Amino acid sequence: MHLTVRFDGTVVRPWHLRLLERLSERPGCVVSIDARPGPGALPTNADLLFRIEAAFFGRSKSAFGLPKPLADRPNDATPVDLILDLCGDVVRADCEVWLLCFDDQAGEQALLPSLIADRAPVATVRRPDGTVVATGRLAAAGKGKLFKAYETCLIRTVTLIMAALDGAASKTVPALPDQELPAFVADRLNSWDVIRRVTTMFGRQVARRLYTIAYDTPHWRVGWRQTGPDLFDLGSRPEHGWRALPDDGSRFYADPFPIDYRGAVTLFVEDFSHSTQKGIISAVTFGADGPIGRPEPVLERDYHLSYPFVFEQDGEVWMIPESCAARSIDLYRATAFPAGWVKDSTLVANIVASDATVQKIRDRWWMFATVRDEGGDHSDTLHLWSAEDFRGPWIAHARNPVLIDIASARPAGRLTERDGAIFRPVQDCRYGYGQALAIARITKLDDEGFEQTIEARMQAGPHWRGSRLHTLNGAGGFEFIDGSGRSRNRLLPGRS
Repeated sequence: MHLTVRFDGTVVRPWHLRLLERLSERPGCVVSIDARPGPGALPTNADLLFRIEAAFFGRSKSAFGLPKPLADRPNDATPVDLILDLCGDVVRADCEVWLLCFDDQAGEQALLPSLIADRAPVATVRRPDGTVVATGRLAAAGKGKLFKAYETCLIRTVTLIMAALDGAASKTVPALPDQELPAFVADRLNSWDVIRRVTTMFGRQVARRLYTIAYDTPHWRVGWRQTGPDLFDLGSRPEHGWRALPDDGSRFYADPFPIDYRGAVTLFVEDFSHSTQKGIISAVTFGADGPIGRPEPVLERDYHLSYPFVFEQDGEVWMIPESCAARSIDLYRATAFPAGWVKDSTLVANIVASDATVQKIRDRWWMFATVRDEGGDHSDTLHLWSAEDFRGPWIAHARNPVLIDIASARPAGRLTERDGAIFRPVQDCRYGYGQALAIARITKLDDEGFEQTIEARMQAGPHWRGSRLHTLNGAGGFEFIDGSGRSRNRLLPGRS
């Protein structure tokens, strides 16, 4: 296959080089470039803003691009099979053309308007006739840092393009109950835009600094209540009746996972210490009226642990905690429940995966997790594995990543079945990590692919105050969520 990449080479950016490298690694793929100046170049003021951010945040200016033409590659005599157009100016009828768009606007520069407006852009690879080849809703990480958001989105765009070439990419992203504002077109940043962004950036950083001086941050809290109609049935914002699991302020609890085992509900949580900046797994038993005591440590490693996905199978209790820092998805078994956890096996190795969630559906086990690769976001790229037995071996889905969507990729708790339909709670991280929770109905799950629809979206409100909501689980007549709270910095005067 002879593939030509069309982009403006006036300033060659790291993502261009990474894309060319990934394409060149494909067996049987010959890659040539068309790097003539064109409409794909970013506005001069965008580069100015990037460099102001670099000075403000102490980042190397070399990350923003190489201010020299890209060396020509040797011409290949074979006919071109595919042109990947990153500029939006290719007119060809003798070969396939794929056009890169952001929010339906062609070219790399079309990414900027969404980022300036702090929206999660939708990237699409399509043919000139409008046929969608691949699409994904990207993570605009780094609020207040335009370049970080720009870089993160383009890293994931490389993932999208490679998935499209593999025939594995999704051609749709789930529609959302709160549709984003329509995209607007902007071909340049004027001086006022730069001044506004710099002022906003400085103000946010000052506010964030003052907040971290006054409070330990982030500080999550777990909410619980006895279940009437649960949030899967209500499909709306959290209703009244929530009580917070108390903490001592030097730590927070998050990622609540309950299990009804041997006639009692035991809640497992991430137990994060502000002083060590590391999470362990703790557990507390619930009686008829709530928790009996406080969570006690049950599993600790040298690296951070969270999201204690706990389940019963074959008469024993198992756990798959998140262990990104170990670059693996590991299975543990309880020998003295709720403690005594020993590592049973590594389910998937050499991977940075978040919030692994398993479920037996019909006669097969499925595992869901978001995967971070090449410096992209932790929350926008869903991968699947399947197995005959939960211990493995786990086989990666042929169409991984099955979904790129910052609004609905990352798991947020156990799957549940209602009236024959399977639902999965998911994190909506468009406006920041853990900002909101959504309920997704799985409409397709097999070897051919995965699809889901969003049934409801909920966030913190009058009955569960804070600015975040990102986990939902239930067991034994109790329902659990978590979200943000505040804890005064323990080093301030007046705080013991």
